[in-house]
Amino acid sequence: MIVEDQGKVIGFLSGPAAFGADPGAAVERVETHISLVFLCGARVLKLKRAVRFPFLDFSTADLRRAACDAEVAVNRRTAPGLYRGVHAITREADGTLALDGAGAPVDWVVAMHRFDQDTLFDRLAQRGALDRHMMEDLAETIAGFHLEAEVCAGFGGRAGIENVLDGNARTFDECAPGNLDESKVAALEAMSRAFLQVLGRRLDTRRDAGWVRHCHGDLHLRNVCLVDGRATLFDAIEFNPGFANIDVLYDLAFLLMDLDHRGRRRLANVVLNRYLDHLALHGRPGDGGLAAMPLFLAVRAAIRAHVGASTANSLDDPDAAAAARDEARAYLDLALTYLAPPPPRLVAVGGLSGSGKSRMAREIAPFVGGAPGARVLRSDVLRKRLAGVGPLTRLAPAHYGAEASRAVYDRLMDEAVAVAETGHSVIVDAVFARPEERAAAEAAAVRAGVPFAGLWLQAPPEVMVARVTARQNNASDADAGVVRRQLGYDLGDIAWPVVDSDAPRNRTLARGRKILGV
Repeated sequence: MIVEDQGKVIGFLSGPAAFGADPGAAVERVETHISLVFLCGARVLKLKRAVRFPFLDFSTADLRRAACDAEVAVNRRTAPGLYRGVHAITREADGTLALDGAGAPVDWVVAMHRFDQDTLFDRLAQRGALDRHMMEDLAETIAGFHLEAEVCAGFGGRAGIENVLDGNARTFDECAPGNLDESKVAALEAMSRAFLQVLGRRLDTRRDAGWVRHCHGDLHLRNVCLVDGRATLFDAIEFNPGFANIDVLYDLAFLLMDLDHRGRRRLANVVLNRYLDHLALHGRPGDGGLAAMPLFLAVRAAIRAHVGASTANSLDDPDAAAAARDEARAYLDLALTYLAPPPPRLVAVGGLSGSGKSRMAREIAPFVGGAPGARVLRSDVLRKRLAGVGPLTRLAPAHYGAEASRAVYDRLMDEAVAVAETGHSVIVDAVFARPEERAAAEAAAVRAGVPFAGLWLQAPPEVMVARVTARQNNASDADAGVVRRQLGYDLGDIAWPVVDSDAPRNRTLARGRKILGV
């Protein structure tokens, strides 16, 4: 695939002179199949390899320059501080190479600001350093990026995913023998096509509604880092419009699959729910796309499977090849599980303020339904959205009157039905203090044609008061006074299984999982 000798350029970039650094300065090098990255001090220079693949062409210096320009343009959307510009590698009169010298350009590089590699999200995941708040920040970053991204109506839809499946099939034909169980590959192909047959019209409708946009295209943990403490997306696809002009949920699915593959489904569920909440807050509810999530996740895992198998074929080290083969097989198995999700269900989690219901809903969600877990609809978040404010904005008492609360519960049930009807499980998180509110939740499951389960959380009054008093950055406006008023409610008969949350968190979660059978 290499069509030009770049040895002299690589030699130049491997030395400190290319960076204007002292002769003794160290230059690090990172290689991929399409680029070489050189790091020295605070500077980074990225060279496109002179390669030609079916999906990209860097075979000439002019093509590489255009790709460098495109890379800077697309990545400044999300990481303007990292991408400094494009520089020429020039041949000087004495035959030496220089960066932006007076001679004729022989190649081109992208200049970047160096960031702390330890803040890469794949490394943070390996160290167990990712937490819920970091992932919520990342989810809002991605949602904001998607909302602002250019709409690309000429891409995506059924045809877009069909093209990916066709490419996957061709690649599996080449790389699967000796690496992957070919019967599983055949099953994945058949199941994916069957899903697409059912979802094709829905995917076209999403495209026509503006959900196909100029996305990142390669949105996995290794392409996210921290810059000034904030999650930052970088290294977006610039070389193939078909890879980047895609459904926003297909873009997000790569990140969700990556987290799931690494055993971080809880964080994947956090990302999905905060992402959808953010879209809804900005008037673009995206829950209808959940019907396509199994296929989107499976396609992402399938791509990683054949990339791993192809990598195994290219490695001379037998141990490295075996490791690549094992990971490819794991991705293949994961893809198959995505296409066989459990039936959807509707779960309601109720309890007075401070009872632990929202924590239960959040922590139980990864175990309910197909990957990456249930959609969580929280009344506190919905109430703020209906008022036109963010989840952390405190509302006036008028927003908690009887009429306003009825509107919140009615809308909550309608949204729960809509999610369940996509085939995705949903958890409804609300106080559910009135018997008619609990009955409405059960009726919503009947409307959606899915099984229902309810959980009632309770804790001693002093515990609930202490919890709401200690809350920070929470969508709930409940305080100690609200809890004391709720303790005087006539709750009626509680038919839902009761979970005492005045126990260690893991025991409380285990009790909820046992009741739900997950």
